[in-house]
Amino acid sequence: MDNQYEHGTPMGRKRETNDHDIRLISRKQLDITGVKQVESFDNEEFLLETVMGFLSVRGQNLHMKNLNVDQGIVSIEGKVYDLVYLDQSQQEKSKGLFGKLFK
Repeated sequence: MDNQYEHGTPMGRKRETNDHDIRLISRKQLDITGVKQVESFDNEEFLLETVMGFLSVRGQNLHMKNLNVDQGIVSIEGKVYDLVYLDQSQQEKSKGLFGKLFK
């Protein structure tokens, strides 16, 4: 028996998983899975909460092409400049070599 689908859900909707994938096509179309919620967005930046942490997508003329909250899928179009994960541990890493030497 295939456990990919939830029992008792309408139309055999797929079960939400902890998978998180990013697919960027020609820096123009970005498809992201594993999105818990869209925190904020405008034409220059999207802030998404994913199953693997907060993700900032920055670019130009960004707009949401598709949003499927049930499946955790977001599609963004526009010119993508960068994708950055915002982690708590990132603050410790930003101290660099001198920060580690002078603890």
